[in-house]
Amino acid sequence: MTALGPGDVESLTALDATAQARLVRTGQATAEDLVTAAITRIEALNPHLNAVVTQVFDRALEQVRAGLPDGPFTGVPYLLKDLITEQEGVPFREGSVFLRDHVSRHDQELVRRLRAAGLVVLGKTATPEFGMSPTCESVLYGPTRNPWDTTRTTGGSSGGSAAAVAARMVPAAHGNDVGGSIRFPASCCGLFGLKPNRARVPLGAAYGDAFGGWACEHALTRSVRDSAALLDAVAGPEPGDPYPAPMTRGSFANQARQEPGRLRIAFSRRPADGHRVHADCLAALDDALGLLSGLGHELVEADLPGLTPDVGDATGTVYGAGLSWILAYWIRELGREPRPDELEPLTRAYWEHGLRLTGGDYLLAVTTLQRFARTAARFLSRFDTWLTPTLAQPPLPLGEMTSTEDEPLRAAERSAPLVAFPAVVANITGAPAMSVPLYWSRGGLPIGVHFLGRVGDEATLLRLAAQLERARPWADRDPNRPTTLTWHDPAAGPDLGKGHFLQPPANGDGHDGGESG
Repeated sequence: MTALGPGDVESLTALDATAQARLVRTGQATAEDLVTAAITRIEALNPHLNAVVTQVFDRALEQVRAGLPDGPFTGVPYLLKDLITEQEGVPFREGSVFLRDHVSRHDQELVRRLRAAGLVVLGKTATPEFGMSPTCESVLYGPTRNPWDTTRTTGGSSGGSAAAVAARMVPAAHGNDVGGSIRFPASCCGLFGLKPNRARVPLGAAYGDAFGGWACEHALTRSVRDSAALLDAVAGPEPGDPYPAPMTRGSFANQARQEPGRLRIAFSRRPADGHRVHADCLAALDDALGLLSGLGHELVEADLPGLTPDVGDATGTVYGAGLSWILAYWIRELGREPRPDELEPLTRAYWEHGLRLTGGDYLLAVTTLQRFARTAARFLSRFDTWLTPTLAQPPLPLGEMTSTEDEPLRAAERSAPLVAFPAVVANITGAPAMSVPLYWSRGGLPIGVHFLGRVGDEATLLRLAAQLERARPWADRDPNRPTTLTWHDPAAGPDLGKGHFLQPPANGDGHDGGESG
């Protein structure tokens, strides 16, 4: 490998993917320099964070030395989440003991597109078992730790990728989202997380869709421009896809360079299910409102209508049916059923629930949710986006959202207060959504705010996110150097300057302020 000193590694890994790619194009660094720096960083930090669960370093270096495609991200190191997206010849386990010996036999279409863009895949990142929990604490791999506070969750299910990007192992990493799994970890780890519109990125060759169109593929990034350019590199239908995404106007990267204009933004501070919201999360919302107002946007307090108990029940039916489908798929692929010790208690409980459902139950749930989607679309026809906190609690301590044999549903019950705001609405409706990292608590924990867009309108979200990033940059915030942060009092109004880190008090635990209704 290229001999890089500590300063070289630090300098290279501090850059986003766009800047790293520019170094290669201009000859200021080689692809091997970038890949070697990322490997060095992973080897140093992964024993503490447990973010990367499969390493393919030798394979990556062989690809670099053999020559890479000329793409927008040539030479930039990347990681794949170990869920849905397969890479031929690489172990693929989806966080489950049941799949511990499985090796992928094909490349997913997304992997082919990432490779054509010049990205170099260094390995796979941690996920909860089959992605069914908002924390990465699988029995197979153990807990993945948040770089901002290693006693706390990264969020899930793309938590391994989020930890790796936040810790600057790689500038960006793959994620997917069936109910918040890109946006929750983005909030917990201080990253930008865009869930694209339904069908924007294909799921072939293995799948046409997943969870009835709820599953979306994209990435976790430190910068908005990386997210937009990555989406340009992989978006577009594959022949045989079950349905298309709405057409877009020009490239996503170009959209992110444009001003959003004056937007009409609805906002809400109340979850539909009555869970209490932590004061830090409300402070993050109020801080975002102050910033948006200062930027000239119109703000209207309005709750999203239609979030009735039958919508919640229907959502649970889809998740139960989805888990039943996952297990049926792998039983067919492996030629056997899982043994009792090969599934976690939560997974088995969801599976058993799914087996009790009928086809009629599932289709009736789909009918209910499609009716709700029409209600949501009518609401968003009056606004450009809908704003809430991404999560209702700061990142919870590790172990808080895990199940036991005696309490198989404990993980779901304990995570409900965290995920009280309805991120799943974006999956139900197919609309794009994003978590934006504008706020850090006094305890030094990142807390994101969530914007739900209109169907097919990633452009407005990306323009708004880029405006917020210019007004309140976050990409240079580094959990490895928290002492560089400066405190800004939200009561003093929006800070339109460069920094908005909150310096932890001497005894800060990240949960000061208690809960608020």
